[in-house]
Amino acid sequence: MALVAAAALAGCGTGQISQTADQASAVNGASATVGNLALRDVRIQATQTGDALEPGETVDLVFAVSNQSTDSDDELTDIKTSIGKVSPTGSKTVPVGGVLVFSAPAGPDLPTAPAAKALPEVANANTASATVTLDKAIRNGLTYDFTFTFKKAGDVRVDVPISAGPVSHH
Repeated sequence: MALVAAAALAGCGTGQISQTADQASAVNGASATVGNLALRDVRIQATQTGDALEPGETVDLVFAVSNQSTDSDDELTDIKTSIGKVSPTGSKTVPVGGVLVFSAPAGPDLPTAPAAKALPEVANANTASATVTLDKAIRNGLTYDFTFTFKKAGDVRVDVPISAGPVSHH
């Protein structure tokens, strides 16, 4: 009898719909995949002090791109958005089996960007930064469309949220 009860209870935890099937990862940003590339934690990092971030202001675009290829690098060739002009600086190469990290640049209130601290421990890692000069107002709680273009993998569209960051140094 005890064996039947144990089997019946064990069956309660399984089935078509698991409790963790719809859980999202605990990161602020969006994710996308194109070809061998995985974009992770894609977000606009900015501190909104009023009703909106206004045209003319600059915000940081923060994300990481992992290259799952075992034989070729890829290159980020363009980033477009309807909210303004994206200006990337630094490396645009996503190394084979490695990562390209776009983090907020160091500033008076950011002695070292957090991603830069971790990268010496990662083989095949490149770093860069990207700012967006806004053409239109943006607000917390909404997402904004960005299209990332890679030389080999092609285009991927991502709905990017705003993540509150440290006080802007722009």
